[in-house]
Amino acid sequence: MTPLLEIHQVSRDFMTRRSLLQAPVALRAVREVSFTLAAGESVGLVGESGCGKSTVGRMAVGLLPPSAGTVHFAGQDIYAAGHTGTHLGQLQMVFQDPFSSFNPRWRVASSLAEPLAALGVPAAERHERVQAMLEVIGLSKAQGQRFPHEFSGGQRQRLAVARALITRPRVVVCDEPVSALDVSVQAQVLNLLRDLQERFQPAYLFISHNLAVVHFVCTRVLVMYCGSIVESLPCEALCHGAAHPYTQALLRTVPQLHSVQQGVLPPPLQGEVPSPFAPPSGCLFHPRCEKAQALCRQSIPQWRELGAGHGVLCHYA
Repeated sequence: MTPLLEIHQVSRDFMTRRSLLQAPVALRAVREVSFTLAAGESVGLVGESGCGKSTVGRMAVGLLPPSAGTVHFAGQDIYAAGHTGTHLGQLQMVFQDPFSSFNPRWRVASSLAEPLAALGVPAAERHERVQAMLEVIGLSKAQGQRFPHEFSGGQRQRLAVARALITRPRVVVCDEPVSALDVSVQAQVLNLLRDLQERFQPAYLFISHNLAVVHFVCTRVLVMYCGSIVESLPCEALCHGAAHPYTQALLRTVPQLHSVQQGVLPPPLQGEVPSPFAPPSGCLFHPRCEKAQALCRQSIPQWRELGAGHGVLCHYA
């Protein structure tokens, strides 16, 4: 069966300067990332801030061309000459900040209708689908005539989800969609995403730094560190089957209820993320790894399959 979305050996470099007096250098934000996304599947992409998660998400939906590698949607390279724009409406993205993703001068009903107009949907059908989508996300038709600043943060994020789903896409990339929301509002948005997936059957690539959120939404999780995927495993195996030391360290940062009640906080991940201008030799995680040995400092680990659906980038996992 052909995957719906296939990311193969994708890398992305950015030209940047460390100072105004130095010549620009290439900074590698994403390093040979590969994964697939099947129809109707939910895959989580987790890691610390700055590890390249959002860059991968933007490349997956056609917003940012990779420096190397390919992105195939429904068997076609979306960046190949002649295929640009053929995926319009089929790949959508929910951004972290919903307020900045809406035009503040437009009423939200007009913002929801905009992607339908771009696809050539007739005006009457656009109106019907906008009204129906407002009802699905728990807002009234009258609220569609309001401006973005008249809604709460949770309502704006629900509207952002609605705009992404209104074209009935086959793939939706959710880039930290609940990180700026209160816990109770997070639950509302996450439940909405699950309900909309049952209704419209899109595949989700869910980007987050919160493993608990990913465990709730997704069936499979990809763990990213310094631009590389270091582990891939089913979500049901996450708590007890994680093999990479970085994944294990991330799991220790998720506070357990009993630990919080007893006043015991999980130990923080030691060390700092290495500078992308001077990445360490060998395994990128070895300066922070409790299990690092001489081989880790000298040799880049190769991807190894540990079982069905479980792979890891580590010498000793």
